[in-house]
Amino acid sequence: MVLLILAAVSGTGKGTVGRALLARNPDLKLSVSHTTRAPRRGEQGGVHYHFTDHDDFRARIAEGGYVEWAEYVGNLYGTARQTIEDARAAGHGLLFDIEVKGAAQIVEAYPDDAVSVFLLPPSWTELADRLRKRGTNDEADIARRLARGREELAEARWFDHLVVNDTVERAVDELESIYRSAKTRTAGRLELLEALRAESA
Repeated sequence: MVLLILAAVSGTGKGTVGRALLARNPDLKLSVSHTTRAPRRGEQGGVHYHFTDHDDFRARIAEGGYVEWAEYVGNLYGTARQTIEDARAAGHGLLFDIEVKGAAQIVEAYPDDAVSVFLLPPSWTELADRLRKRGTNDEADIARRLARGREELAEARWFDHLVVNDTVERAVDELESIYRSAKTRTAGRLELLEALRAESA
């Protein structure tokens, strides 16, 4: 199976690119995270997040039930190990829309399955312009996001691939090429290889 990890600086267009990739590849599903925060208007459990409470989340942490997790503004977010095992059993890949620390934890836990991609903006000026054009963030929030983005860019060098989102279509084309290539990696087809060797003996 392929665990396709997509990380980016806020404002780079990660969500748009990810949705377009999923629309093209029905054998790739979005990994749905668990969270302790309350659902927002229009959000559905099991679609946008698996909503849970702090006690249940902490209990799962103690049991090793999360591949990665983090606390953000008082709420907990994480990827359940069961999510990955269910995808493996169903025979489809998973796309992770995730931050850099969570990406590193997934790569460490599943080195034979994980492929990490960092989505880059075409320029820092254009990234700042995109954040302003959203109209949903004030200047103080934009400054915080850009400061966090500088930290994330410093981590981007350890990702397997760097894709530039200058146009959505080109970025999706590159990401799709990475995904298709990952499906043929030796680690993912060892079982078939061994079966063929046994049959040919």
